[in-house]
Amino acid sequence: MLRTHTCNCLTIADAGKKVTLIGWVDTVRDLGGVRFVDLRDREGITQIVCHPDNAEVHEIAKGLKDESVIQVTGTVTPRDADTINEKLLTGTVEVVAEKIVIENVCAPLPFPMEDDKADKVNEDLRGEFRYLDLRRPRNLNLLRMRAKAGHAIRNFLDEQAFVEVETPTLFKSTPEGAREFLVPSRLNPGQFYALTQSPQQYKQMLMVAGIERYYQMARCYRDEDLRADRQPEFTQVDIEMSFIEREDIYALIEGMLKRVWKEVLDVDIPTPFPRMPYKEAMDRFGVDKPDTRFGIEITDFTDLFKNSAFKVFNSVANTQGSVVRAINAKGLEDITQGELTNLETIAKTLGAKGLAFIKAANGEWKSPILKFFSDAEKAALKEKLNIEDGDIVFFAAAPWEQASAILGRIRLECAKLLQARGKLTISPKQFNFLWVIEFPLMLWDEEQNRFVSAHHPFTAPVKEDVPLLDTNPHAVRGQHYDIVLNGVELGGGSIRIHNPEMQKKVFEDVLAIPKDVVETRFGYMLKAFSYGAPPHGGIALGFDRLVTMLAGRSSIRDLLAFPKTQRGQDLMAQCPSAVTPRQLKDVHIELRDEEK
Repeated sequence: MLRTHTCNCLTIADAGKKVTLIGWVDTVRDLGGVRFVDLRDREGITQIVCHPDNAEVHEIAKGLKDESVIQVTGTVTPRDADTINEKLLTGTVEVVAEKIVIENVCAPLPFPMEDDKADKVNEDLRGEFRYLDLRRPRNLNLLRMRAKAGHAIRNFLDEQAFVEVETPTLFKSTPEGAREFLVPSRLNPGQFYALTQSPQQYKQMLMVAGIERYYQMARCYRDEDLRADRQPEFTQVDIEMSFIEREDIYALIEGMLKRVWKEVLDVDIPTPFPRMPYKEAMDRFGVDKPDTRFGIEITDFTDLFKNSAFKVFNSVANTQGSVVRAINAKGLEDITQGELTNLETIAKTLGAKGLAFIKAANGEWKSPILKFFSDAEKAALKEKLNIEDGDIVFFAAAPWEQASAILGRIRLECAKLLQARGKLTISPKQFNFLWVIEFPLMLWDEEQNRFVSAHHPFTAPVKEDVPLLDTNPHAVRGQHYDIVLNGVELGGGSIRIHNPEMQKKVFEDVLAIPKDVVETRFGYMLKAFSYGAPPHGGIALGFDRLVTMLAGRSSIRDLLAFPKTQRGQDLMAQCPSAVTPRQLKDVHIELRDEEK
């Protein structure tokens, strides 16, 4: 080894020892002729002292550049009482250098390495020099936190008798899901693999094979438009179990997350987690992944406005499937015109024609729509929404799902504005876990003029709803469940269909997938189910998202060693990149001439 100790382990008990350390130069300071070097490795920092009486060491220290790699041999010495650094574990000692070896001199840095300065640097520049960005202690610790979380998950599942199984990355194309990355086959001209969106079909085959309890830290790939919480390649904690019901999944995941939060953050999260039906989540919070750390809940006023003089609300309230709903953002009456305009823009992107509101201040209400409201309507609004001076009420009048989405998003935006004003405080140590359950099995797709799966086509219907598959598929609930934390979906899963006749019925009769397509894409699954498939179910949790929540960061890119940009580019390795004509010929592909 090139060192006897790391830069974070020397204490007063080591005084007098001769040690060798190696790491990066964090800072160099000259204080009255004595030069001090803070030497850093991934564990921490040790102060190195270079005295003038050791001319060689003193001269080397004079020319040291930050982030150069050096090896130091010297003696551990107690610091003077007035120079002790309580912020460092090594702050009671320093190493008096007797020898310094420069292993590598750092070139001029493209950006400063201090967290407060580096965080302000353009993200593309930091991406180009990702190895430097990662070298910062905070970012290294994020990767270590990720590893610790993965270790906790594996240990927990191993203790529960799960078997870790790797499944193929090269799979067949299943275009009814997210957009896929296609891989041409050299040995099979004109045919393609698809990188797996998830190991869903493989893990169900493992249940048929008798594995019973499977898990995998699975690499998954989706060619989707990117954002802060999405990457083209990601990791999910993939789990499948045989001979179980939903309650078994709930208990397993609650135990696993409790273990992770305890081992990584030393936080005891209470279990069991609350459960909320999908309909209730949409009615109260306008989204199927509600953030329950604050109120501002949605209230329905459809019945109130059925006889209203306000024609807009009256018309909507008397339309089948449409609703009039509202939220009270208490304390946000001081909203600026710019902030209000932004909320209106957001509402319009979700299909609203505008964003009706009422402001309450100085004992009176102000709103362009107020003149249409009766005294009874005003009284009902005041009572049900508890409207007081300083409040602002927002309305949505639209089909139920659209109205829910509009107010759900406005609710979150209002919370941000209230937090910025110091009127809403949400502790970063507050972890509100929640199961969202009883999702609809099917959703009607207007564009395709048919039902599509709300989750995926392998989700089993709730047993008592099975007869409705023939008469009212929209009313069928699926045995689907999502695990939500602070408004973020950590993962989802379901009890699966294991009966081949039921699976075939869902494919062909309900989802209206042509028989030949069913046979091409899922024929092997139907065949497998006819050979004694056990009842089974599972779940997949986004591991990147999970550790992002653990770390209190806003972007999963912070928790990935080498993330892609929103254009799917790795700026450090400069990919994707062009390939040679010979490579294209080998896989039987000819590029189109864009100019033509």
